[in-house]
Amino acid sequence: MLSTWGVILIALGYVGVLFAIAAYGDRAASGMRRGVGRPYVYALSLAVYCTSWTFYGSVGSASTSGYYFLPIYLGPILLVGLGWPLVRRIVSLSKAQNITSIADFLSARYGKNQLLGGIAAFIAVIGVVPYISLQLKAVSLSLSALGPLGVDTGILETGFGDVPMFVAISMAIFAILFGTRHADATEHQNGLILSVAAESLVKLIAFILVGAFITFAMMGGPAQLYERASQSPEIAALFSGPIDVPRFATMTFLATCAIILLPRQFHLAVVENTSLDDVRKASWTFPLYLVMINIFVIPIAVAGLLTFNGQAVDGDTFVLALPVADGRPLLAMVAFIGGLSAATAMVIVETVALSIMVCNSIVMPLMLRRASGQMWQGDMTSRILQIRRAAIGVIIVLAYSYYLMIGNNAALAQTGLVSFAAVAQFAPAFFLGLIWTKGNARGAMFGLVAGFVMWTYTLLVPLFADAGWLPAGLMSDGPFHIEMLRPRHLFGSDLDALTHGVLWSMAANIGAYVLVSLFTGVDPVERMQAQAFMPRGQAESLPTQNQPEVSIKQLQATVERYLGKERTKRSFDELDSARAGKLRPRSMADQETLK
Repeated sequence: MLSTWGVILIALGYVGVLFAIAAYGDRAASGMRRGVGRPYVYALSLAVYCTSWTFYGSVGSASTSGYYFLPIYLGPILLVGLGWPLVRRIVSLSKAQNITSIADFLSARYGKNQLLGGIAAFIAVIGVVPYISLQLKAVSLSLSALGPLGVDTGILETGFGDVPMFVAISMAIFAILFGTRHADATEHQNGLILSVAAESLVKLIAFILVGAFITFAMMGGPAQLYERASQSPEIAALFSGPIDVPRFATMTFLATCAIILLPRQFHLAVVENTSLDDVRKASWTFPLYLVMINIFVIPIAVAGLLTFNGQAVDGDTFVLALPVADGRPLLAMVAFIGGLSAATAMVIVETVALSIMVCNSIVMPLMLRRASGQMWQGDMTSRILQIRRAAIGVIIVLAYSYYLMIGNNAALAQTGLVSFAAVAQFAPAFFLGLIWTKGNARGAMFGLVAGFVMWTYTLLVPLFADAGWLPAGLMSDGPFHIEMLRPRHLFGSDLDALTHGVLWSMAANIGAYVLVSLFTGVDPVERMQAQAFMPRGQAESLPTQNQPEVSIKQLQATVERYLGKERTKRSFDELDSARAGKLRPRSMADQETLK
């Protein structure tokens, strides 16, 4: 049997180990950058893609829809495994442009447009909030699933109101302590990356141990499990029916976009990358990880369906419910820690990445525009960190609020796919911006807004309607009783809800991006930035005539206010060394220095 406080203490002890790993990573930063294990740490950090949706939700998806969990991993395998030269090019461009986030990337590509960056950051926050709420729900479900072994969540409800609130507060504290120690968003957070890589190993080992036990010890091996499943018409139909090709293709497309466009994935794959060679190594190690963590998904799903046939047991909890039903508290605890690893890693890195976007692309530009010059005197490091910590808190509150409003009405996989569709709105401006020089900031902004509006109407609004927050008639009759405008059947479409929403949002996004770009043209700054992002274009970021005249001394004083004296001095000393001592305080900074 397990006790409530025993589980909590084990979880806190596990988090303490993660802090120790992070502290070691920060101390051994230089060794990590040169070590032979660096490429594997990089690849394991990318596995933060495998959240509680993977650990719990893939089994839940397989138990209700068969093979439809596979596209979520097929997409990343295609992009990272086969499309690694594109990923390497994105990393190279980002390093050359000092890019710190997906919003920063779009802003830099389209003429350093701050408004575009702000729009992208806003969409990222709204789009990813459901995904973060998914982690709160998963941890809460896992605690509840341990109930038969003696875990009483009522203790947490007495102290915090409900279990998700306890989880949300804990996650916010972890994220702030782990991810807001450095003001410079381009400075590598080696401790954070090492702890995330460790969590990736923990959840992989935990899932394989639980899956192997269920398959071989509980069910007698794959052959016996298959034989029992084939005797069940419901299970046989689940895995032998025809594939809905449009839905399968849509999910693969969304997952392909998500592996690079989710804020946390961009942060780890691009911002935290220290060597382009690591991308090549990850092209086989990361896909291998995805294959390994999915080996037992179908066996666990089938075992759960056979064991709990006719019982009201959520498929999302099979990973925990099966060891609990078999009276295996130790194995159940292993599963709980694995799920906790998957959830905490996602929340920490996602909120850190989003907080950087909110700070750099929304709050700081607004404050710089409206505040007096006196406000910006002195060291800005502490203020930047305060903004990021506040942003993390707000994001967690939004995720908790979403959970209260919608969380119990949607499966883990459904919630994740809605967020995937949101970040896919970055795809036209992001990917077309790498090959099409005529795309401009106005087109990108109109495209993002149009796609986001359609995403909200076709995918988010139905969730609020299903939860009772909007009139049911909106879904059945359409707004103002116009059936052609029903959110899930726009203009009479009969596609499944996900494919329908993605199709309309991407059509609006791409259409607006292309048409507005063609009819408005590009300005000189946009043209130069576009050339810098082309495969062979390494043009300077700014036209010579628009280059500001700033001395090295002025530039260093400005940077000091944001990065602090020590970090700034170190950076300028390194630059001076690279330039063979040619930096002079009174000399004008050239474009390369300004970049």
